[in-house]
Amino acid sequence: MIILELNDVHYTHHNKYNTVKAVDGVSVKFKKGKIYAIAGKSGSGKSTLLSLLAGLDVPDSGQVLYKGKSTAEMDLNEYRKSGAAVIYQDFKLFPLLTVLENIMYPMELCRIKESEAKKQAEELALKVGLSEPLFRRFPSMISGGEQQRVGIARALTMSRKLLIADEPTGNLDSETGNKIIDILIRLAHEEDCCVIIATHDTAIMEKTDKTYYITDGRITRS
Repeated sequence: MIILELNDVHYTHHNKYNTVKAVDGVSVKFKKGKIYAIAGKSGSGKSTLLSLLAGLDVPDSGQVLYKGKSTAEMDLNEYRKSGAAVIYQDFKLFPLLTVLENIMYPMELCRIKESEAKKQAEELALKVGLSEPLFRRFPSMISGGEQQRVGIARALTMSRKLLIADEPTGNLDSETGNKIIDILIRLAHEEDCCVIIATHDTAIMEKTDKTYYITDGRITRS
């Protein structure tokens, strides 16, 4: 089932010095139950494309369709709360919240009762391999790999099935990074998520179901 689709998407960055066409006529489809890589060098348009997929912005022209509806017609805050979730290279955890509180945060924004949010957070933490002794620790007290697991668990709240990962292993050693990718593969293939990873790591590309290569804002091959 197609969960996300781009139809002839264009996006241009403007500043006082120049104009850069960051995304230039991209048309791709993403299905649930699959894991994808978007590969490209710095300046290729990869980051801009990710921001459009995540609902951080909308195209100048063309459409980004989530479950058949254009993101330009949605409340983007709601889209990010209950539709697309982003997993960051630098984890983006709240330093003064515990592991469990970080996972609970999106549910609190959606006014889920605290007892239910805590129960779901515990279940998600265990699903991504976090043990109970870590639940009350702060991000500074756990490893980078554990922090990224917290980020993945947080992304799974609100039953979100679209996970967009921006270089999720970039700050991790290769062994820990492989474990994180294995979790994302399992979420796609066993939990019916759609996982989209922006990366330049060929080892990750070899593990995904499909890789899209972007150059100068265009998908050049797949």
